[in-house]
Amino acid sequence: MNLFLELRKHGKLAEKRHPMYEKGKFGKFWMYFMGIFWAGYLIFFGTLFAFAFDGGAKEAYHVMNSGLIFVLALDFLLRLPFLKTPTQEVKPYLLLPIKRNRLIDFLLLRSALSSFNLLWLFLFVPFAIITVTKFYGIWGVFTYCVGIWLLILFNNYWYLLCRTLMDERIWWFLLPVAVYGGIAAALFLPDKSPLFAWSIDLGEGFITGDWLTFAGMLVAIAVMCLINRSIMQKLVYNELNKLEDTTVQVKRVSEYKFLDRYGEIGEYIRLELKLLLRNKVCRKSLYSITALVLILSLTISFSDIYDGGMRDFFMLYNYIIFGILFLSPLMSYEGNYIDGLMSRKESIYALLRAKYILYSLALIIPFALMIPGMITGKVSALMCTAWLLFIPGAVYCCMFQLAVYNNKTLDLNTKISSRQNVGTGMQNLISGAAFGVPLLLFFVLKTMFGKETAPWILIGIGIAFIATSKWWLRNVYCRFMKRRYKNLERFHDSRQK
Repeated sequence: MNLFLELRKHGKLAEKRHPMYEKGKFGKFWMYFMGIFWAGYLIFFGTLFAFAFDGGAKEAYHVMNSGLIFVLALDFLLRLPFLKTPTQEVKPYLLLPIKRNRLIDFLLLRSALSSFNLLWLFLFVPFAIITVTKFYGIWGVFTYCVGIWLLILFNNYWYLLCRTLMDERIWWFLLPVAVYGGIAAALFLPDKSPLFAWSIDLGEGFITGDWLTFAGMLVAIAVMCLINRSIMQKLVYNELNKLEDTTVQVKRVSEYKFLDRYGEIGEYIRLELKLLLRNKVCRKSLYSITALVLILSLTISFSDIYDGGMRDFFMLYNYIIFGILFLSPLMSYEGNYIDGLMSRKESIYALLRAKYILYSLALIIPFALMIPGMITGKVSALMCTAWLLFIPGAVYCCMFQLAVYNNKTLDLNTKISSRQNVGTGMQNLISGAAFGVPLLLFFVLKTMFGKETAPWILIGIGIAFIATSKWWLRNVYCRFMKRRYKNLERFHDSRQK
């Protein structure tokens, strides 16, 4: 335990000494604000579900427990854009008499203590207080919430396993696809699925404090931890010894000759494509997000799982995930070669324009994948067009402001043994706002003007921002240049040594 406390102390000191610490404090304040907002949102739904499910043939908590599988699936999806694999700068500790396994254990423990694992309690605690206390008292509420936390903790390690494997080999995305596809088949193909009954019994075991249920959860969590530990230890060894550097060979080099006709902008689009496709971290992220968009598009188009209000949620998720993943660390990957970019006049402005054009064109991918849904009538063609124009307009305008403030270099090939990812409060704030604000705006417009008029308003806003993109990109560039020496120094300080 002393080692865990010492490592945590080192992490806190590293964060305070990091060049982005002052900016991180401001970002963390807004993260806490957004956290309070989403907590209130979940409390509202927990109270609403408690009264909505009451009065039926089953008790309200039985209805809620039957949907625990859906909560876990939603929790898995929400983690994808916001949570990465835990990291720790391992190299300095290898000179000390510390076992590598202990460092991996610290990463797993830190992941378990993440505040994200407590998020769903804001939904279940008020629900349990209203529905469980009248039958099982306060003790039933306590054991139920502890059981839910253990379930989310297991889901955290399951997500960590999938994310780690997908970061190494993109084909591992088939693992969660197979698991959730099998669960969906088991839920909806039989007339009376045993999984619903098992989910109800699991929640009942939590409420009654059944020791076998809690013991089973602890065993499942321990098994998942051991699997993660074994895999992460192997990956850390590979990263520190640079094993892939001696085994990977470039078989085909593409120069993207068709971009020559676009001059300087084409040259920087070529640079961005090489960044995405030739570096381990960027390439794995690109493949993972493309696979996720494909799965969600097919699910929305050919199933009834996301009918109702959830369809709007996941349709927006489909469009905005590219921007959240690649624009929130804007200029951070370029920190590895920022000196070369700064040596040419207005090269940063050309780079920003190239990024804007490329990631705006990337939205054609989710739009094309939603065409089957438009044909089957599952989604509205007008709504898809509205997001296609609104996101590269208004949302990307907000995301590109991060180019001014991001000044931490992100490693292009190291995942687990890199420095701890600190000082990203502003990134998380803007990423969360980029996802939450458009959805909230759409519901407000739909309530005020109707569902037929709201998409047209979003289209108008999007076109206005796209038409003025040169001006606000120029503004971002000028503000970046005013901070260029400060940012350049911090890019140098935060490079992986």
